[in-house]
Amino acid sequence: MTTISYPPKPTPGDRIAVISPGSGLPGLFPRPHELGLERLRKEYGLEPVEYPATRTMGSTPRERADDIHAAFADPDVKAVMASIGGDDQITVLPLLDRELIRANPKPFFGMSDNTNLLAYLYNTGIVGYHGATVMTALGRPGAMNELTADSLRAALFTSGPYELRPADRWTDVNRDWADPATFEAEPETVPGAGWTWVNADRVVEGRSWGGNLEILGWLLMADREVAHDLSVYDGSVLFLETSEELPSATEVFRTLRNMGERGLLRRFSALLMGRAKTWSFERPNSPEEGARYAAEQREAVLRAMRMYASDTPIVFDVDFGHTDPQLVIPYGGTVRVDGPARRITVTY
Repeated sequence: MTTISYPPKPTPGDRIAVISPGSGLPGLFPRPHELGLERLRKEYGLEPVEYPATRTMGSTPRERADDIHAAFADPDVKAVMASIGGDDQITVLPLLDRELIRANPKPFFGMSDNTNLLAYLYNTGIVGYHGATVMTALGRPGAMNELTADSLRAALFTSGPYELRPADRWTDVNRDWADPATFEAEPETVPGAGWTWVNADRVVEGRSWGGNLEILGWLLMADREVAHDLSVYDGSVLFLETSEELPSATEVFRTLRNMGERGLLRRFSALLMGRAKTWSFERPNSPEEGARYAAEQREAVLRAMRMYASDTPIVFDVDFGHTDPQLVIPYGGTVRVDGPARRITVTY
């Protein structure tokens, strides 16, 4: 089994690589990207360094792999952050030089399609960080969400326990990045109802594994970055979230069922389920439709878990993934789930 360790942390004044391992959307929507870069400089004291494919739509897998290698190999770069997700980062993985990356461990921040690289880093022995891409978390109109900003600051610069908090207010409705008016005010939010706990009768602690459910399904199909010896996941904490593509409850159930058939689900000591994204430009659900979608997804998760891991503690509506705020989850790092106290603590 690969030993997993936390890479050295940057300090204010250091350089941070900004790359697009998935999609070069900064080239199409420069406004949230530039805003995110500005906040890296002003609010975090880091100097972003872009690479050739960062703003290039349609870049090849080789070009993106070259950027990843350059970012990790540069001794003056102390951390790496994705601009945004995408949908074909899985094609980059076979081109990566694992020994180069292992020899130059750095904190990597990304989510969604970046589940690919996070899983790759996990198998390389490097803890990564699920969350906080430049265009979404840092490029948020108006201001960064306070919970997101605090979580990212702790993940970037500190080493130790950090207690996650339920969001008082949240949103999953996006506005058009091409419209300048989008950036004149913060997004409208709705009150949060806290987390929902199932089987919350114990305290568990383990290394985290998971990420975006759709991407994990692709990795399983391609037989990439998922261990064949499933015992490596024994006692770990599984964390999952779904994307703006709004997979149906049936698809969520089937993916989890197949993970159960593979013997994966029963390996984990707990499941953290990210708040469901219920709105997209293609499916602008009303609040009532969104609530129904989220309820159907929850029941799909419960159905699969009852079949394959019926006594596993589950926490629903944790604020990581494609909704706002966007808490950072260490990927391969330690997560403590305290059911009786209703507390979740991660180690950055």
